[in-house]
Amino acid sequence: MNFDENEPQAVRDQRFAAERAEGRERRRSAPVDVRPAHFGAGIVVVALVLIGRFGTFAALGVVGGIFLLWFAVALAWFHADGDRGAHALRRAYRAAFGWADCL
Repeated sequence: MNFDENEPQAVRDQRFAAERAEGRERRRSAPVDVRPAHFGAGIVVVALVLIGRFGTFAALGVVGGIFLLWFAVALAWFHADGDRGAHALRRAYRAAFGWADCL
């Protein structure tokens, strides 16, 4: 987003809206690679199984709830961004569990 101080506010708003729409369409049409997120989801599942077996149910609920909340917030964010259906689910899954790609 470029800024020109001599540009009228209405023109600037239209240009910014067009740039946001272009970026949204580019994100919507790009494929989402969820393979790295599978590793993160696997780590979370193993951790939840271990907590459920050796820990308390309160700890299981807290850790599971944190990841559920993280996924729900990501899904709401991408839904608000204009994604719908499976594409929004893939983006939220990647956002919630894609951190394992850095390991």
